Amino acid sequence: MREYITELSKYAIAAFMAIYTLCSFACLFDRIGKKKAVYWLQNLLLLSIQLLMFADLALVTKDMQYVFYYVFVQAFLMAVAFMVPVVYDKVNRLLLNNMCMLLGIGLCVISRLSFKKAVRQYIIVLVSLAVALFIPLILSKVRFLKKLTWAYAGVGVALLSIVLILGEVTHGSKISFTLKGVTFQPSEFVKLIFLFFLAAALWENTTFPRVALTAAVAGLHVIVLVVSKDLGSALIFFVGYVFMVFAATRNYLYLAAGAVGGSGAAWLALKIFSHVRNRVVSWLDPWTYIDTKGYAITQSLFAIGSGNWFGMGLSQGNPAAIPYVEADFIFSSVCEELGVIFGICVILVILVCFGEMLKIAVQIRDRFYQLIVYGIAIMYIFQIFLTVGGGIKLIPLTGVTLPFISYGGSSVMTTMIMFFMIQGIYIRLQQEGGKHNAGSKRPTGRRKDSPRKTAEKRKPEKGTYPQER
Repeated sequence: MREYITELSKYAIAAFMAIYTLCSFACLFDRIGKKKAVYWLQNLLLLSIQLLMFADLALVTKDMQYVFYYVFVQAFLMAVAFMVPVVYDKVNRLLLNNMCMLLGIGLCVISRLSFKKAVRQYIIVLVSLAVALFIPLILSKVRFLKKLTWAYAGVGVALLSIVLILGEVTHGSKISFTLKGVTFQPSEFVKLIFLFFLAAALWENTTFPRVALTAAVAGLHVIVLVVSKDLGSALIFFVGYVFMVFAATRNYLYLAAGAVGGSGAAWLALKIFSHVRNRVVSWLDPWTYIDTKGYAITQSLFAIGSGNWFGMGLSQGNPAAIPYVEADFIFSSVCEELGVIFGICVILVILVCFGEMLKIAVQIRDRFYQLIVYGIAIMYIFQIFLTVGGGIKLIPLTGVTLPFISYGGSSVMTTMIMFFMIQGIYIRLQQEGGKHNAGSKRPTGRRKDSPRKTAEKRKPEKGTYPQER
């Protein structure tokens, strides 16, 4: 009986995830009228997927700790999906539901890989939510964020420099430090400060001197990261800067200059850093070095291939064979045990998040907040590209995490704060739109003109009509 349940659940999980993804695209492109009903359907599918995944884990492993963990995870997801819209009634439900879906997948897959790390990740997610819930309120009250341009720059460079001096070496890079048993990766938090710096510097002044000065400060951030050998983060910062400058100026020359500069920097990194050369070699021909340089990427490809369309089932694959699977290669683990269809749907849900962010940015009138939303969207989707692209051998490995899904406290906290920043800006946008619409209403008691008189008033003067053929 157990085998039947676990086998059927594979197909049910893939089907539910596909339906959820279709609902997300329908909401993104406004193809449906009653979005609230679709959001409730998404919540139902989210909870069903979680139930089936943890049921598989409990049945296969016969370990009751997954049942208790499922109760806590399900309670958290229900609280976020149902209570946040009560606290902020104008919240963007599509982004909120997708965030819950990605978090739920991450917590489940990490618990399959390492239960101890999953408990730690769950605690960090709770703390992150407690912090992020105040972000929309803060954004609605604080009005001086645009004036702290150089303060953002100073704090960002200082935090990165502290890691360079005092940080611990992890796999050859200085990317974190430990304080009272808690490990922090400041580059994740500096992303937020960096975005605020760029937005404050460019929202009202996009002249060449200002862009050049901003480039110098942004370059200082990148140089500190390169010296720390945190090249994945350095690349994200660089791409974020280039596209934010383009968003502020609409000048394609800056994109071209960024492409040339990025290519030159990549060539220098290839010449200077041996681990970059190793990753390029393992990317070009991992099979020749399958026992050494290419071991990680070949194991990742084996995992994705063995998962097939519907996966081998949770706890029935061998993701532990992939080095650093819970951080760098968790997408491969998802595809191996939950299936390639499920993995494709995860990518599509992430693309929906990116598209919704861009939709919000287009609607914002305040240039400062518009640039922040653009920057968050670009950094988010580019990090996804680096992680998934490296795992499927599309690009060389960079060692960055998959937001919301990979194990890593700094990453999940930063990404959640980013999402709630967009929620805060979106809520502010909805409130301003409501005030604008309320102010445009016709005062009560005033007689409305008939449609005929209104048309006569709008009738243009003689000679203004175009000539008839």
